[in-house]
Amino acid sequence: MDPISNKKDFEDLTIKLRDLAYSYIEKYNPSRQQTKTFLLKKYLTKFQGSKSRKEVSEIIDKIVFSLEKNNYLNDALYSDSKARNLYRRGYSLNKISYSLKSKGLEEKFIKESIDKIKNEKPDPDFISAIKICKKKRIGPMRPGANRELFYKKDMGVLARSGFSYDISKKLLTMDESEFKKLI
Repeated sequence: MDPISNKKDFEDLTIKLRDLAYSYIEKYNPSRQQTKTFLLKKYLTKFQGSKSRKEVSEIIDKIVFSLEKNNYLNDALYSDSKARNLYRRGYSLNKISYSLKSKGLEEKFIKESIDKIKNEKPDPDFISAIKICKKKRIGPMRPGANRELFYKKDMGVLARSGFSYDISKKLLTMDESEFKKLI
């Protein structure tokens, strides 16, 4: 093996992966873990070189570290923006936390983001549950005759959305006039 050609292959792979990372960040604004996963998948599908997995992961780690150092990747900012976006869509705090964990974020960033939401709003889960009821037309948004028939179904919708039993029960037993005042 010629060490000079290996060095050229190494530099060539680094440049290609870095270019892929820049285009991916420009398009999606991902987290650190998402970027690593993307680059590894691209290497396995596009380049399939003779490098070991350890060498490739070291290259990817160096690329991600340089992106973080240059503030192209910032997990704290990503966590805050994603949590606010999910909250606006009506996600409960439990579901936001789970979603951020599945993106590969560290626990401290998730906790900080959820604490910021709790500090901004007095009862964020209840407000999100109201948004879900309005969006899915369940609970107080249903016509009066159908509310009792669909109580269990509505309770299931709210439970799958990550809301506690107390919040779900409070919302589903609420009068339609009270609900419209809250909206």
